[in-house]
Amino acid sequence: MTTLSEKPSAPSTRQVSKRVSQSVFDGSRLRVVLLVDVHDGAQQQFLEAYEQLCNQVAQVPGHVSDQLCQSIENPSQWLITSEWESAPPFLTWVNSEEHVRMVEPLHSCVRDTRSLRFHVVRETGGAAARSAGRRRLQASPRIGDGVIRHALTFTVRPGSEAEVKRILADYASPRARVDETTRLCRTSLFMHGNRVVRAIEVRGDLLAALRHVARQPEVRAVEEAINPYLEQERDLNDQESARVFFTRAALPAVHHVTADELTEGERLARYYPARPGSGMRLAELLAQRDEAAADDPDSPVLRSTIFQRDDVVVRLLDVRPGLGAPPEPGHPAGLEALLDGEPVGMDLVTDRRSPDA
Repeated sequence: MTTLSEKPSAPSTRQVSKRVSQSVFDGSRLRVVLLVDVHDGAQQQFLEAYEQLCNQVAQVPGHVSDQLCQSIENPSQWLITSEWESAPPFLTWVNSEEHVRMVEPLHSCVRDTRSLRFHVVRETGGAAARSAGRRRLQASPRIGDGVIRHALTFTVRPGSEAEVKRILADYASPRARVDETTRLCRTSLFMHGNRVVRAIEVRGDLLAALRHVARQPEVRAVEEAINPYLEQERDLNDQESARVFFTRAALPAVHHVTADELTEGERLARYYPARPGSGMRLAELLAQRDEAAADDPDSPVLRSTIFQRDDVVVRLLDVRPGLGAPPEPGHPAGLEALLDGEPVGMDLVTDRRSPDA
């Protein structure tokens, strides 16, 4: 998602800002589309599980409505759409342990799923058009840089940090080309204490890239090697065990801003310990600060991405070469009350760019 700044000088002429700013915090309504492939013969089981789930989801703050559709061509293909007041309440719910428990009854009857999230830009026709002025729509279309950013985080057993760091730093990079349209661009891995954060950048289809990486022998060997040290146990040979682990490990990007696309920077990461229940609000205040800093020509920060899940907030930075880590500026109003300790720099384990990406 990206921000478009525009001042029309004529009806057909628009000036587009070169700055990329992607964010879930613009207040627009959110439309979530879930594509579901149901096992043959399990349609009734799936419908009953959905009925139970939707009654629970209706009680989640920020939820507006949902709709279940079945393909007229293939009865195994289903579509679930839901509307939310904005992205933050949806992300808070979908990344929670409550959500993991809610969707568990669906797993036995579902072969595959794919989730897509969209901000609502315009509505046309009938009641939708009449109510558009009273409901929050995205103010303008967005133009991105073609890069999807995502991260995973997990913890290892205290005392194993040095060995885990050695294993994670010593692996052969997977092939960058996933398919005709998808490429791995960059993988950065950091640690702070016993917490590991792996950030990836992809052009094309994120899900295809994640599956591609998981299938590579060199990556699989590293994952198997760190298994004994994980605080949350997993069995990569068990589909359900792997699915639950990576669901809990997902650390979505909630904000990204690029002030300078051309300059190659040094990569850093900071970890912001949030008080219980304060992670999303803390990420939003950091996003507001980064937006303001992007307009400062003297700022050393070239690019900033904020990742957040529950109370884990990580800020990935590219800074101008040779300047080192920028000082942590004064906290914006309200941020102090959301922190459970001072922000800390994370140790860079490895940072690899794909030459053919």
